Amino acid sequence: MPTHPIPPVYSTDPQTPPLILILGSFPSVKSRETAFFYGHPQNRFWRVMAAVFDEPVPEIVAEKTALLTAHGIALWDVIASCDIQGSSDSSITNVTPTDLTPILAGGTIKAIFTNGTTATRLYRRYQYPLTGIPAIPLPTTTPANAKKSLDSLVESWSVIKDCL
Repeated sequence: MPTHPIPPVYSTDPQTPPLILILGSFPSVKSRETAFFYGHPQNRFWRVMAAVFDEPVPEIVAEKTALLTAHGIALWDVIASCDIQGSSDSSITNVTPTDLTPILAGGTIKAIFTNGTTATRLYRRYQYPLTGIPAIPLPTTTPANAKKSLDSLVESWSVIKDCL
């Protein structure tokens, strides 16, 4: 059973606290290999975030972290460990949810967004009863979501700016 190998990304600086929390499901094989979120080159998460905030697409972990924290965004997943075949969300079983307490403890999170239907479903099942904060579902940025164009994803994901 793989455990989540990537720590959450969020600012602990009281001057720049996270305002928005984005939750995925569980890191893909490629993300686990690169030891950072959305590591598959075909995943459009970083292109979407760059477009939403009119920033260059970040290439390295430090740039990705800077993009998120500069815009008040925390990033993590809903699953701490699970059984999974490859990167397939549909194969996920035996879920242990992540503990969102460290991110929510500052009391500055205005909204929680979920990246895809699996993250949404699992957040509602495991974390919502504890947090009481409803999550706003967004279309997944995974390459498996080929029916959504990059422009369509950017349009959908632009709603996060309304919460800042």
